[in-house]
Amino acid sequence: MTEQYSGVAFGILIIRQYRESTEGLQAFRQRAAGELTKLRQTHGDKDRKALIDADNTLAAYARYYKKYNKTYHVLPQIESALGGKNLNDAPGLIQALLLTELTTSLLIAGHDLQRLTLPLVIDVSQHGERYLTADTCVASLAGVRHILDALSRIESGSSAPEDFEAVGERWDIRQRLQHELERNGLGYLDATTPANILSGGEAMRVALISAMLSEADFLILDEPSNHLDRPNRQALIKQLQRWPRGLLIVSHDRQVLETMARIVELSAQGLRSYGGNYTAYAQNKAQERQNALQRLEQRKLERQREEQAMQEQRQRQERRQARGNRHGKEANQARILLDRQKARSEGSAGKLRRLHAACRQQLVNRVSEAAEQVEHESLITLHVSPVVQIARRRVAQLDTVVLPFVTGPCRRINLSLRGQQRVGVVGPNGCGKSTLLKVLAGQLTPLSGVSNVTPQCVYLDQRLANLDPARPALEQLQAANRTIGEGELRMRLAQLGLDAQNIVTPSGSLSGGERLKAALACVLYADPPPQLLLLDEPGNHLDLPSTLALETMLRSYRGTLVVVSHDDAFMDNLALTDRLQASEQGWLSAPW
Repeated sequence: MTEQYSGVAFGILIIRQYRESTEGLQAFRQRAAGELTKLRQTHGDKDRKALIDADNTLAAYARYYKKYNKTYHVLPQIESALGGKNLNDAPGLIQALLLTELTTSLLIAGHDLQRLTLPLVIDVSQHGERYLTADTCVASLAGVRHILDALSRIESGSSAPEDFEAVGERWDIRQRLQHELERNGLGYLDATTPANILSGGEAMRVALISAMLSEADFLILDEPSNHLDRPNRQALIKQLQRWPRGLLIVSHDRQVLETMARIVELSAQGLRSYGGNYTAYAQNKAQERQNALQRLEQRKLERQREEQAMQEQRQRQERRQARGNRHGKEANQARILLDRQKARSEGSAGKLRRLHAACRQQLVNRVSEAAEQVEHESLITLHVSPVVQIARRRVAQLDTVVLPFVTGPCRRINLSLRGQQRVGVVGPNGCGKSTLLKVLAGQLTPLSGVSNVTPQCVYLDQRLANLDPARPALEQLQAANRTIGEGELRMRLAQLGLDAQNIVTPSGSLSGGERLKAALACVLYADPPPQLLLLDEPGNHLDLPSTLALETMLRSYRGTLVVVSHDDAFMDNLALTDRLQASEQGWLSAPW
């Protein structure tokens, strides 16, 4: 594979042999099914069982999605099938899987099966727990420690067959690892560097080197840019651009998605592929929605016209029937003839009613089908909080404050925050951004200096500590504001996208985006409302719709806002007024 692909909204499965195919979808499915059947018939029991396991994994996912219309639990099943966790008995057989509109097919891409390698899965979320410990090193994180250990034993005189088998043809692995480290701007590390001294960004980039060294056919990344600062994010993007084979990225990072050549979205309408980067995807989505809305309006007008035509037809028939009845009576026809005419008339009327009923049902179905094609945007409404602030009134003042746990030029800070200021705090990981917010919130005490902050200050970190996971959102909001009735609070939560069921279930069972909305509601609708809102990486772990909803909420906030985030697109959409930049000269303030 030489092209680079990406996936957003949890799913894209690429094949090599048929990706440029122009045959129809049904013919393609039949061909894929034939490949799968032939493969199962021509390989041994272990291989066949592994293939069936993989197919069943995706089939189970398809049933789950269809039943619950959910997407945010899909990735583990896809990674499991693609990443070889169910395919350990069939090394070299699986090159790619295809998932199209909730159908599952398994394909072999290429004919020389022995030369194919299983995809390599890099699960970013696991690296912090699995690798960053005192007994691991860069070689462990890069996936080559066992090879280097075997090579060292051979160099010390070992003749054990398992050592030679572990090394294989990779006698230069030590040099290759160092070359990759230097090429990716990590030349200050070596194979023996302890992994627990690495930052999250460094750990992620070293983990990607394991993919480079593996020569895998396919690389799968789950939210690789989470927790990365701007320099590490840029380095990650450059590293991915050098990857020469198949690439799947599940991400909601618009900066990463802007570098992709293709985006595939899994939604209630099925699996859709869009050529181009995120900007092109967003434009296509907007045009699709506009077209779907126009089609829905046309179907509604069509139904209205047809209903009018049927009503006029029914009225004409009723007038004809009335004229016929009057004519029969005036002509003094026999009773039996009048009854026969009445029966024929009623039969015609009944036939017309049945015809109209069928027509109405068809029109209703056409409108429903058009409505299903419209992806409903979650319209987030935040009541403008009654924060009474004078623009120049000071809400926070730090005078010659020395921040705890911070070294270097950003250890000292002087800061003044006034009403309605909206400040974005930016800088590399470890420079003291989170510490600064905690000092403002009163959670940490400065080593020296004077901190004077309004008591109406709220700090929200990524853990959302202000939200009790055991209590429902509605109950917590009622405790925060006893001046507003339950009906009004329910309406406000609904306007934030929290339905009636979500607000009465324990908040710990909600999704990340729902929990953040609930936490913000309890803060912004509190009595009294906060004068100063401090947010530390609020967009982490949110899907794209939730991130867009959060942007809408924060733009409506009328108090003083201080937010820390590495997501440039997110920060640009918050209508910020000032930038507080951590630099080698210390904290620098400038207009946003």
